Amino acid sequence: MSRARVARRIAAGAAYGGGGIGLIGAATVGVVLAEVQLAKRSVGGGHAVPPRCDGRYGRAYTEDAGQDSGRPDCSEPVLFAMLGDSTAAGQGVHRAGQTPGALLAAGLAAVAERPVDLRNVALPGAQSDDLDRQVTLILSDPAWVPDVCVIMIGANDVTHRMPPTRSVRHLSAAVRRLRTAGAEVVVGTCPDLGTVENVYQPLRWLARRVSRQLAAAQTIGVVEQGGRTVSLGDLLGPEFAANPRELFGPDNYHPSAEGYATAAMAVLPTLCAALGLWPEEERPDISRREGFLPVARAAAQAAAEGGTEVTAAMPVGPRGPWALLKRRRRRRIHAPEPSPLPH
Repeated sequence: MSRARVARRIAAGAAYGGGGIGLIGAATVGVVLAEVQLAKRSVGGGHAVPPRCDGRYGRAYTEDAGQDSGRPDCSEPVLFAMLGDSTAAGQGVHRAGQTPGALLAAGLAAVAERPVDLRNVALPGAQSDDLDRQVTLILSDPAWVPDVCVIMIGANDVTHRMPPTRSVRHLSAAVRRLRTAGAEVVVGTCPDLGTVENVYQPLRWLARRVSRQLAAAQTIGVVEQGGRTVSLGDLLGPEFAANPRELFGPDNYHPSAEGYATAAMAVLPTLCAALGLWPEEERPDISRREGFLPVARAAAQAAAEGGTEVTAAMPVGPRGPWALLKRRRRRRIHAPEPSPLPH
């Protein structure tokens, strides 16, 4: 069965309360996941608490605002929230400025020419069923409703054998709550567990298959709720596989500072585009193999190529809902240490 058809079945099961539609045989999944867990234990060092990156980025734009009357409201900060698992939290690096939240906040501030207030509620080890708690935390303060959110989730769902329909159902519900509150939402889909260095063939390709099928199903669920997705799977595949010592951290499981920067560069264009800030045409560029596709086909293609964005296009087409598949140009970004949020 094609990845698009599997993803469509999983997403349908999530939407209509279906049971645990499997990605591949349960026995095979068990072997794959045991190998991944063994790899994590064998390399060690992956349990350090990630650095806190909450704070204000681009503070210089606040100072400039009073001198530039031609840019009204540019001193008002963009409210930005990060949710998800250890990847969203930045586990594996030692400085706040190296986390994906800090990198994205700094990049967003530079593009928007406005300060950005970041709150990160991501939890290492979190699965998609923790997103309800995280969304509640983010929306608990009526005076701080985010303009935009980034969610990175999925790897722990795979390694802990969460049924994919349940995984997608929790993610879709989180996106729906955030969109209802008025926030734009960008989801970095499940990374490719086939890139974990100590997982060997033939299990490596099975881990890759499981990860990509979940990523495609996540994309369908997110797009149906009005969010956007960026595939991290293939991005953390060839680039990471070619440079494992550079792009993986000390535990050989979480990204290094350079690895997080690579992922952040892929997400930043979509993050900015969600707020209408990215200086690119929204129309598809045929030379970059962009275009309108049925959402399941777009999701399957995105899962196979990192940095690919999928967003809703037409609610109804000849073969169901359609989506726009984009491959936005990346920009290298740098993040200073944040200033603490005022209390």
